[in-house]
Amino acid sequence: MSLESAGLIALLALVTYATRFGGHVILARFGALHPRVEAGLDAVPGAVIAALVAPSVYTHGWPGIIAAICAVLACYRFSMIGAVVVSLCVLVVLRQVM
Repeated sequence: MSLESAGLIALLALVTYATRFGGHVILARFGALHPRVEAGLDAVPGAVIAALVAPSVYTHGWPGIIAAICAVLACYRFSMIGAVVVSLCVLVVLRQVM
């Protein structure tokens, strides 16, 4: 690893820590949050996952759409790892067939 890469990694780690710490400091100053703000913050992880998964589903076409539907259905029965394994198996099989 070059010195430039190590410096970049350290800088990115510092920026990540600063944003997390800054968010904590800002939210701590407000004390209790309004219920709408809490509801909005609770929705952020799901929105991030949807934003990461949707382009991949779209680029894989019908096999990706069917695998995503299988993943959602598998989440009701299996753990998260099980749902990922099921959806990946479905995606691999459908990509070979279609």
